[in-house]
Amino acid sequence: MLLIGVINTQDCLEKMTAAFDGAKLFFGHGTDNSWDEACWLLETLARRRAMAPLQLDSVLPADLVAEVEQLATLRIETRKPLAYLLHEAWFCGLPFYVDERVLVPRSPFAELINNRFETLLSSAPRRILDLCAGGGCIGIACAMRFPESEVVLADLSADALAVARVNVEKYGLGARVQLVESDLFAAVTGKFDLIVSNPPYVGAEEYAELPSEYLREPQLGLLTGNEGLEIPLRILAQAAQFLTDNGLLLLETGATWPLLDEARADLPFLWLDFEFGGDGICALQARDLRTQSR
Repeated sequence: MLLIGVINTQDCLEKMTAAFDGAKLFFGHGTDNSWDEACWLLETLARRRAMAPLQLDSVLPADLVAEVEQLATLRIETRKPLAYLLHEAWFCGLPFYVDERVLVPRSPFAELINNRFETLLSSAPRRILDLCAGGGCIGIACAMRFPESEVVLADLSADALAVARVNVEKYGLGARVQLVESDLFAAVTGKFDLIVSNPPYVGAEEYAELPSEYLREPQLGLLTGNEGLEIPLRILAQAAQFLTDNGLLLLETGATWPLLDEARADLPFLWLDFEFGGDGICALQARDLRTQSR
């Protein structure tokens, strides 16, 4: 029992934090430390009970403590990201349904979307493609920020698109957001003012060294060949024909970005900086992709 003697919020958080630290959990799917992970778990369960906001001295009902105990124990024993146990992750300030069929959203794309792609777009995009959409968080957040836009969520995985459909329905976006099962651009039609993509970009060597929490995510969403370059290179080779004349591609490649920058030294990559952390997202104009496409 992790939470023996818990009476109030502070007791609960301190004991969870100690247990998470003792188990040497890895944090990177919504939090980056054990205290925040404990707060996320307790706050979420309290919110679902429509409880008043918790204070450190708030007395906790015994059945809530028991539920927290159960999920905290599962977090330790299974090494599953907490988002999977809660079936909820936050992105761009919005809650999304997630489960083991999709990656847990954690992309610096959130900062770009919250800023409406400031300085990158000269006008609001009319059509947006979220390529390798997974659970749809990036594309749906774009649809929320650009309410006049049409958005296509494309992914190879039917399972991932089933999760995305839950989120599309959650936000009542069925009239503007289309789901397409597609191997990259294979089943995508038309042209887009903006293509956003957070594709698989982890190579086999890097994948073998990932913490257990990442290995609980679908391999299809992480792993690709050629040291993590295979799918990003395919996207770069094909994106131009799906962009409008003034269209923009935003492609995330995480820590693989220096390899991509070297592999396609012919392209004028703009690697973006982020105020709130993260890196590895490049911007490319349609005209640059068309000039150098190969």
